[in-house]
Amino acid sequence: MTDRKASIDHELIRDLAKLLDETGLTEIEFEQEGLRLRVARQPTAVQVSAPAPAAAPPPVAAASAPAAASRAAADPAAHPGVVLSPMVGTAYRSPEPGAKPFVDVGTVVKAGDTLLIIEAMKTMNHIPAPHSGTVVQILIEDGQPVEFGEPLMIIEER
Repeated sequence: MTDRKASIDHELIRDLAKLLDETGLTEIEFEQEGLRLRVARQPTAVQVSAPAPAAAPPPVAAASAPAAASRAAADPAAHPGVVLSPMVGTAYRSPEPGAKPFVDVGTVVKAGDTLLIIEAMKTMNHIPAPHSGTVVQILIEDGQPVEFGEPLMIIEER
């Protein structure tokens, strides 16, 4: 019986690894009848170098909203108002296909308002706004697979 269980586990691991390849995810977790498996791979690091600007821009005393938005576009994860994915799954911007999205750019939200849904293992998880503010950038498309810790959107506090 132990040999059979080991061979079933190897087959399941292979199937989960194949699913990772097919979906582009870096991690998947499976639990059934007390057996829990987590299959993960290290994401491939991509290094992008941008050409250095010819001349430095003049210093600005206070950052304006467009300047803050351009910094967020350069590295959204560094923005103080970034909302990160709490799980691996598929992100949906509306409660059902064809329905109005929960939020759009410019929507004013309160802490706890639903921003989107992430489907993980056939469970729909409502993702709440961590703080009040205005949605200034949406970084995902409807139906897009997302990773744990991936930036989803940016909410600037009022």
